Amino acid sequence: MTNLLINLAGVLPAFPGGPDQHVYNHPFLKTESGLWIWSANMGNLILTGIIMIVGGLWVASRVKTGPESQGHDRWITKGRWPHLIEVLCVYLRDEVVQPMLGDRTRKMMPFLWTMFFFILINNIIGLIPLLDIQHLIFPEMEKHGTAFIGTTATQNIWVTGVLALIAGFVFNVAAIARIGFGGYLKHMTGGAPFPISILLFIIEFIGQIVIKPVALAIRLFANMTAGHILLAVLFSFVAGALGNVSKIGYLGAGGVSLVSIAGAIGITFLELFVAVLQAFVFMFLTTVFISLMDHHDEHDHEHGHDHADGHEHAHA
Repeated sequence: MTNLLINLAGVLPAFPGGPDQHVYNHPFLKTESGLWIWSANMGNLILTGIIMIVGGLWVASRVKTGPESQGHDRWITKGRWPHLIEVLCVYLRDEVVQPMLGDRTRKMMPFLWTMFFFILINNIIGLIPLLDIQHLIFPEMEKHGTAFIGTTATQNIWVTGVLALIAGFVFNVAAIARIGFGGYLKHMTGGAPFPISILLFIIEFIGQIVIKPVALAIRLFANMTAGHILLAVLFSFVAGALGNVSKIGYLGAGGVSLVSIAGAIGITFLELFVAVLQAFVFMFLTTVFISLMDHHDEHDHEHGHDHADGHEHAHA
């Protein structure tokens, strides 16, 4: 058993550069100075955009109300996939966002839906071995470590960082639009007296501008990196075992391969769940950050309820 592990350790980097190279970004076109013009992650991002545009238009055409000539069928969504997307969108709107954003839900949902599906599609594309397919077809690309498309875009800290910056811009602008710039600054102090209010303002400002976006970026980056590298390691055990039958024997190679493949299948299902979960978490936390700046004091809140009750009695 010890000899088997030693032999496997010697052949673990069955892929050039190690298993992690199947997760990290690869260049495709570079300038003489080394500036990347096109990379595998760019291919993923553009493919995701095309899927969202084309798929979104198709789903919208299947969900929208049909002509009156169809009778009651005009209200029925046509197709299983459009129905799934519709149910998912309605759930996110009514059960996740509506309780937190209230009257702003309809205004914010296009952005939140876009963030959710953009991250979800990128996460799923990252599970497809596009990089390996290219390298099988074009061995020269593997030799030079290049790729037109593939790997995992949401594993790239630059990609998750830009997504987090966009989210940070939106929830800060939404706060200013909701409570005004003065209310935004006042919210940072938490109503504390001077000079504690200055310290609280600095802490809250850093949290709002820096810490919250950084937390969004690192959470998505770390979760997508860990699982994908684990998958690559498991498959590298299979490649290493099959490529070194003479060292570890047919029984050893077969046993390692079966265990590794079984583990990889289980991790793949887990990664599919994580792909959906992390897209949801990113959207959910963005919604939470928007709602946290929706500041009203208790007197205004109670007055609003009394005013609403008065309207209801008047209509009755």
